[in-house]
Amino acid sequence: MSAAPVATTASRKEISPHPASPTSLWSIFIEFLLIGAVSFGGGIIAYERMLLIEKRKWLTPDEFMATLAISQTMPGLNSVNLACLAGDRLRGAWGAIAAICGLILPGGLFVLIAGLAYSAGEDHPAVNLLLAGVAAGATGLLSAVTYKIGSEHFRHLKSLLIIVATFVLMSIFKLSLIWVLAVMAPISLLLYWPRHEK
Repeated sequence: MSAAPVATTASRKEISPHPASPTSLWSIFIEFLLIGAVSFGGGIIAYERMLLIEKRKWLTPDEFMATLAISQTMPGLNSVNLACLAGDRLRGAWGAIAAICGLILPGGLFVLIAGLAYSAGEDHPAVNLLLAGVAAGATGLLSAVTYKIGSEHFRHLKSLLIIVATFVLMSIFKLSLIWVLAVMAPISLLLYWPRHEK
């Protein structure tokens, strides 16, 4: 009689994506510190996805997408907002602080050092070439993470229409993000509003 509850409990532990014990603040800080140290540009979202879903399994894919969607509606950088929300989900306010500090510390130090170096040699041709290479790398990473996160949506006509329309409004018509959201948010809600079949 006692074997069934034990098996059920074990199976639930295997299915659950979250750790059984609370995640330490130090672990949150170190993981996001590593992300901040090895990523740049839009690719940072890809590293956060790998950390939260694949490496540590702190979030499920659906939870990550929901967290990312919320972070995109908040002011500030999406990557920092995502770290804040993920840290808060893991350990509350202190978890959010640990995640944010870990994420921005390497970049902050790098920008400070790069700014000093740039002001000292901004006329050197190698500086412009280096910045062009960094911009190209960031563009490639952003394209890769966009495809990885949204690959499932590219297969559905409604999602594809929303993606194309958003791209046209922002890249061709040069509308600001607020106006794009004002136009596309109601359309998206209308297309994806739950409909009960009779």
